[in-house]
Amino acid sequence: MNIYPENFEEKINFEVIRSFIKEKCLSPLGEEKVVAMQFSTSYETIKTMLLQTHEFVQIIQQKEEFPICHFLDIRSALKDIEREPTAWLSEKEIPFLADSLSTIVSIVDFLNRNDHYLELNKLASEVQLFPTLIEKAIGILDTSGQIKDNASKLLLNIRRQKAEASKDVTRSMQAAIRNAQDQGFIGRDVQADMRGSHYLIPVTAANKRKIKGVVRDSSGSGKTFFIEPEAVVEATNRLRDLENEERKEMARILIEFTQFLRPDIKAILGCYSFMGSIDFIRAKALFAIRINGVMPEFENKQNIQWLHAKHPLLDITLRQENKEAQPLDIRLTNEDRILIVSGVNAGGKSLCLKTVALLQYMLQCGLLIPVRENSKAGIFRHIFMDIGDGQSLINSLSTYTAHLTNMKFFVENNDSETLLLIDEFGGGTEPQIGGAIAETLLERFNSKKSFGLITTHFQNLKYFAFNTDGIINGAMLYDSENNRPMYKLLIGTPGSSFAIEVARRIGLSETIISEASKKIGEDFMHMDRFLQSIAKDKLFWETKSKELHSDLEKLENWNSQNEDTTLTANEITVDEKIAIKIGDRVSIQGQNAVGTVVQVLSNQAVVAFGSIKSKVALHRLILK
Repeated sequence: MNIYPENFEEKINFEVIRSFIKEKCLSPLGEEKVVAMQFSTSYETIKTMLLQTHEFVQIIQQKEEFPICHFLDIRSALKDIEREPTAWLSEKEIPFLADSLSTIVSIVDFLNRNDHYLELNKLASEVQLFPTLIEKAIGILDTSGQIKDNASKLLLNIRRQKAEASKDVTRSMQAAIRNAQDQGFIGRDVQADMRGSHYLIPVTAANKRKIKGVVRDSSGSGKTFFIEPEAVVEATNRLRDLENEERKEMARILIEFTQFLRPDIKAILGCYSFMGSIDFIRAKALFAIRINGVMPEFENKQNIQWLHAKHPLLDITLRQENKEAQPLDIRLTNEDRILIVSGVNAGGKSLCLKTVALLQYMLQCGLLIPVRENSKAGIFRHIFMDIGDGQSLINSLSTYTAHLTNMKFFVENNDSETLLLIDEFGGGTEPQIGGAIAETLLERFNSKKSFGLITTHFQNLKYFAFNTDGIINGAMLYDSENNRPMYKLLIGTPGSSFAIEVARRIGLSETIISEASKKIGEDFMHMDRFLQSIAKDKLFWETKSKELHSDLEKLENWNSQNEDTTLTANEITVDEKIAIKIGDRVSIQGQNAVGTVVQVLSNQAVVAFGSIKSKVALHRLILK
């Protein structure tokens, strides 16, 4: 498997795709999967990933209550106790373990109840669940995550004694204060002071020896001393002993729980891997919904037949401006493996190439892509791309040298499972030699049965494509009347660079344009005008198609509102700009009725209508 160049992902902005998916993750478990996401050439692996994401899109769109709480990650703690036999899970970690394992159980239960999600069910079927471990964890901890009093009989007994000991400390201190007050050692308003973990009585220096106990502290001036009464010392020591016993028993309980789960650590880590996969698949599904991504018909062969393909990142940006990316219909098949795309500068050729690069790479990373559902897609073992000038200050490579370096790699490594993506093929040097080398390279690529999308301005490559099996021309359309690119791809014909039109648009002198046209020669100018006329025809018929669609909708609306009205051919007003002829009376499809055919002479569209038993019959518009 080869992806070329090394910075391929950077060139197609795939890291932006990763960041969009990563921000949809619920935990580090899923984020790690996003980072690890990579290009695959395994048909079964890719198909499985696509189906999993497609199924999760359905879960989201149907607004099913999928469990997404407590996607918690305690793998680090589990790995610590796996490495260190004396380590154990803490009070904080056990609730995380119980909650996350409970979420995994809920996910598996959800998928078992909805067994039509076949690939997600397969993923869930491999997971080992631990209901006993969860029950044991819940039995140890209360809702606040603290070890329960009844986690063991000994702990319950210790905590009862501890409560009594705490009361004894309070009672002893209260008795000591009353006694000191009665004897006049301290004032009636003096209260016990808590310093550190000791209850102390503040007394003057003159009275410090009159109260039996331990001096624990003194004021900075030395005038006040803080004494822990003897009876309080005894009660406090008893409380401290019980607290130590409590800590030991709690540690014993945690160690016992840890020892209980220790044999299953690898399987528990497998649960977290499953949770990470679900998090990752969910994030991919959310991103797919954002970009209107679908799963095309995925075939185990080299094939691209995409309808209404969009560059997802461009579309996201444009939608923020209440616009949308222009969809492209892109076709690379065994019959037409290499598409030569030509057309005006800034007309969308490079964008078309980047769209193919990004979507194919996304697809083979297991991501749904923004195309129509009836699109077809295949798999490539190698994707080679040459885009941008590739200049290197370190290596002092010129644009053309960098380009030829890439071509050398392509020629030496391409095969019938390779997708070649080359921008401005042959550019960067003297046109005749550049075009000749490009044509020779193209011939080599074609002989290896490689697939590719190649952009160019060179006429010789357009001729070569026209005369060579396996290669087909394509054009990025340009609206010459309004002097603007349309960003639409027309496959089957080469495109014009519209150099003369662009020169006129920017106001270049007509004398310069005229002299340049003479130098080019009449043959070249005739060919360029021919290519332009094809683009104009395409634009004209697309406009008429939209008008016919609009007229059809109006007729359908009128028909639904006037079901009892009879309509004849003479009552239909047809746009005078469209040449029509009235054909023979024919039987309208699917009905026992007679209608009249109105046919656009270009054969681009057919509309049938007529009088049918006092009800309008309207045949659907058929676009070639």
